[in-house]
Amino acid sequence: MRALLVVNPAATTTSARTRDVLIHALASEMKIEAVTTEYRGHARDLGRRAADSDDIDLVVALGGDGTVNEVVNGLLHRGPDPEGLPSLAVVPGGSTNVFARALGIPNDAVEATGAILDALADRSERTVGLGLATGTPGTADEAVPERWFTFCAGLGFDAGVLGRVEQKRERGKRSTHPLYVRQVIRQFLEEPHRRNGLITLDVPGQEPVTDLALSIICNTAPWTYLGNRPMYAAPKASFDTGLDVLGLKRLTTAAVARYATQLLTSSPERGPHGKHAVSLHDLTDFTLHSKAPLPFQMDGDHLGLRRSVTFTGVRRALRVIV
Repeated sequence: MRALLVVNPAATTTSARTRDVLIHALASEMKIEAVTTEYRGHARDLGRRAADSDDIDLVVALGGDGTVNEVVNGLLHRGPDPEGLPSLAVVPGGSTNVFARALGIPNDAVEATGAILDALADRSERTVGLGLATGTPGTADEAVPERWFTFCAGLGFDAGVLGRVEQKRERGKRSTHPLYVRQVIRQFLEEPHRRNGLITLDVPGQEPVTDLALSIICNTAPWTYLGNRPMYAAPKASFDTGLDVLGLKRLTTAAVARYATQLLTSSPERGPHGKHAVSLHDLTDFTLHSKAPLPFQMDGDHLGLRRSVTFTGVRRALRVIV
């Protein structure tokens, strides 16, 4: 087997020594080329190279969810082809690693490498569905390039939080869970649209859902982790179905306290609920429109402001080693 190992040197939870050990472990079982990313988008370019190659069977992403997202977008730059494209393996190296953990991969990089080698020996793999976001035709965002996501996207509040976290990281702060919690509080205090939501959810064949203050799109469950605690925004979401949506119409102090408590105590059986909560399951196509530009994120990566985004849930899009 010939493999391409994409290494993010800025991965939060792996040292240079650990990465060297992992590379040697993988190289003992396969012919491997290890490339360290040097710029934003480099992992995507490497994924594209692997997709266009005739002799790469596997791409291993060593990094966090952002690295995985870039690799996936490179692999799928011409669209899904599970049987024709290289498969993907993930060695988690970020602070949260939602995609890897949702697949059942150990959160420790060394343990994950061992699990991947065992899976390769057993020919154990899974074909997962992914989400695709595009600029909505006929809107100001029509020309925004399409982009795949592995586990979640969001328009509004949660994307604003991630934007704040990225700003802090650019100033030298480490990506920690306390940092995220502080930015949630600050986003809430400064959120101008938390009482009167601007977002409309438009699903073909259904009545539009209006006045959403928050919208989270899930491709799997859990939605994220707070330390070792999984949080389920959409408990029914799965790599084997379409996309799920959680929308909240009000973000008053009382509502946020209630929904935060529900998230912290959520389970595979029950997520956030109430008269101001909207939950939709297994959607194939839908659009989010906003009356004003709002922050947008995919797989934890802040992508700027959007007014309209069209989503597609694509089943059986990519083979992964599990």
